Amino acid sequence: MVRRGEGKMEAMLRDSRAALELHGRDAPGVHIVLGNEACDLDSMVSAIVMAYFLTKTSLEQKTAFVPILNIPRSEFPLRGECTFLLRESQLSEDLLIFRDEIDLQSLHKEGRLQLTLVDHNVLSRADADLESAVTEVIDHRPLERPFSPGCVVTCEPVGSCATLVTERIVQRAPNILDKELAFLLRSTIILDCIDMAPAAGKVTPKDSDYVAVLDSRFHDLPPSNTVFKALQEAKFDVSGLTTEQMLRKDLKAVFGGDLRLAISAVFLTLEEFLARPHVKEELEEFCRTRGYDILVIMTVSFNEKKEPSRQLAVYSPCNHFRELVSCALEKSEAPSLQLLPMYSPSSEIAAYSQGNRLASRKKVLPIIEILLKAVETKGATAMHGCQGWKETSNIAQMVPASCAEDICQDEDLQLPPTPMNSLVEGCPLDGGLPKLTPEDILEKINQMPGKRLAGTPCSDCH
Repeated sequence: MVRRGEGKMEAMLRDSRAALELHGRDAPGVHIVLGNEACDLDSMVSAIVMAYFLTKTSLEQKTAFVPILNIPRSEFPLRGECTFLLRESQLSEDLLIFRDEIDLQSLHKEGRLQLTLVDHNVLSRADADLESAVTEVIDHRPLERPFSPGCVVTCEPVGSCATLVTERIVQRAPNILDKELAFLLRSTIILDCIDMAPAAGKVTPKDSDYVAVLDSRFHDLPPSNTVFKALQEAKFDVSGLTTEQMLRKDLKAVFGGDLRLAISAVFLTLEEFLARPHVKEELEEFCRTRGYDILVIMTVSFNEKKEPSRQLAVYSPCNHFRELVSCALEKSEAPSLQLLPMYSPSSEIAAYSQGNRLASRKKVLPIIEILLKAVETKGATAMHGCQGWKETSNIAQMVPASCAEDICQDEDLQLPPTPMNSLVEGCPLDGGLPKLTPEDILEKINQMPGKRLAGTPCSDCH
């Protein structure tokens, strides 16, 4: 990989950290480049490189451009591909600033905050009050944010957000592109686009074009397949991880009123994951401690041709919630997931093989969002018998009535997307969202025998 001495990137990161420590009249404005809450490689590199680009090209002399990794520092060791690429680039983690190390709300109240969002285009629910500070968005997920005259949006369905950041630099400031930047950007695009293999369904012509641009300018970058293999091994390395750490490693969550649902990408086969000792009890503990009512587990592995193999599981101690989500996924037509039931060690876990290998979390999440929106449209009704957890809670008594919100805008979530654009994200160009209203979706599910929806007592939950 790349070896080099201390360079311009470290200086930018050090200066941005120092600027945050200034207060009073000497304090500069702060322009945060914020990645998504999955903090995968695409999100991290896009945030760092975009902040560097703004530092080198902006005319705002009294503004510090600061990349923020949108997770607590304690979560970063679980991002194996991120820590690996930093080591290969000889960038110290100590130079980075994580979300739990900065108070964006205070900066906003002081009138010092501007935000650029990369690898997501909608702020999470917790950050909704920062919306007026968003001045730019660069993303490759479906656009979810409403039009705002004060926000410049670049949103294109490419395989990697890093492709759009590369395009920005090549078109507007090619003179700042050095081998260090090229290595970071190219490595990220290669990983996101699964070594640029068309069979994987991720790469687009623009991704290929900008990898070719970087290759043409820097002839001694490592071979693509070497980069991909090393990053993929680092990303998929779950050896030594507990079940809880595997689930946290690549996690996105959606909300529907009081309902909390998480979607976790796990880099094992579903058979291997479900064979872990006490897996049902560990899933229950994971959801209980974090307040999740439903957990969707999407597993991914790759064959020798770099084609993904996907499986899916839906866990909830509440039969009603589990069947509702399972039914929506089984009956989805755009995209069709082509789910086939497979063995599960517990009645609380619905397990499936997924025939549509291109339907990643980025494609699955909108299905769930539409379902929650449909329930919202019909309104919440008490479900007095649905108490999946041992203690009574609000969610055990009510079906939610609010549209979903992706709190990790991947990933790949978005989406997730996702995300997160990790290897779990699918091709942004395939399929498409159902052209149905929430009422249509709810009506279709209501017509399915044996499926309960909002307002129906759930007496079979234990």
